[in-house]
Amino acid sequence: MLFEKSTSMVAAADALPGRPEPLPTAENHFLSGIPLKSPVPEGMEQAMFGMGCFWGVERVFWKIPGVWLTMVGYAAGFTPNPTYAETCTQKTGHNEVVRVIYDPKVVSYADLLKAFWEGHDPTQGMRQGNDTGTTYRSGIYTYNEAQRKAAEETRASYEAGLGEAGYGKVTTEILPAPTFYYAEEEHQQYLAKNPGGYCSMKGTGVTCAI
Repeated sequence: MLFEKSTSMVAAADALPGRPEPLPTAENHFLSGIPLKSPVPEGMEQAMFGMGCFWGVERVFWKIPGVWLTMVGYAAGFTPNPTYAETCTQKTGHNEVVRVIYDPKVVSYADLLKAFWEGHDPTQGMRQGNDTGTTYRSGIYTYNEAQRKAAEETRASYEAGLGEAGYGKVTTEILPAPTFYYAEEEHQQYLAKNPGGYCSMKGTGVTCAI
């Protein structure tokens, strides 16, 4: 019963009420010093992904050349401005996500998708490894039609490759980018501040052909 409860999406009517005010978070990116709430610079683009515990996911993307800024937060749920503790109850509907601002002249959205698909197991439903719950689901949240098309095309091709390797169906949700709520300061660039901290990131070993 506990497992079933933790892997079932809460109904909007049953979600926690949240709050109107944003949570306090870090002023600057721990590694680059760039203001965390910077607008997207002209010529750059943004992307958003959920692929398990956001501590490890953020590290995957900040290491990619051409990624200008990363930040972790909560998205695709119902509760406004949720806290980490609230999302852990699985009663907000949110996913743990990483928002990325990148320079498409240096790194393409396809390159980010490759990192996304190969960086986790997208067949596990409402879990990622030992992390169980709706907050750990696989998700791509798109900012335009080109991103949506690329996400759906790579989902189909990667699912075929996973099937050949003995994996099941891909459970990744692909949705228009919802409101992004910044996570608290301690979660931003967590593994840069705590190099020995917990990280559950583990891919399938199946290559995503882009």
